[in-house]
Amino acid sequence: MSVARERLALIVSEFTDLDSREKLELLLDFSNNLAVLPPEHALLASRSEHRVHECQTPVYLQIELDANQKVHLFADIAPEAPTVKGFVAILAGAFDGCSCDEVLGMQSNLLEQMGLADVLGILRS
Repeated sequence: MSVARERLALIVSEFTDLDSREKLELLLDFSNNLAVLPPEHALLASRSEHRVHECQTPVYLQIELDANQKVHLFADIAPEAPTVKGFVAILAGAFDGCSCDEVLGMQSNLLEQMGLADVLGILRS
C-alpha cells in the first residue's frame, strides 16, 4: 500500500462510526492542522493562477516538487471556510512527500469514504 493510501486509510478510519456532528467536529480539528504559509508563498492568494475556480470558497493552492520529485502542497483558505480548510489539510497531510504518480493514482471519492458527502451537502462534494 502506498504512503498516501495508508495515510488516507487512517484518516478515513477516524471518521468511521461518528455521527454527522462528530464528523464535522473532526473535520474542523483537521482545519487547525493546515500549515501556515511559509513567507516564500505569502503572495499565493493574490495570484489567480493558483485559485481553485471550481470552489465557491476562495481556495489557493500551489503544488511544488522537491529535488526528489516529491509533492508538497501549500494552501491559503479563508478562515470563514473551516470545513474546506479541514479537507484541504487532510489532502495536504496525506500527499506531502509522495510521488506525483501516487497522488494521481488516488481515488476521487474521499468525501464519500469519510462519510462527509451527505454531511457537507451537494455543493461541496
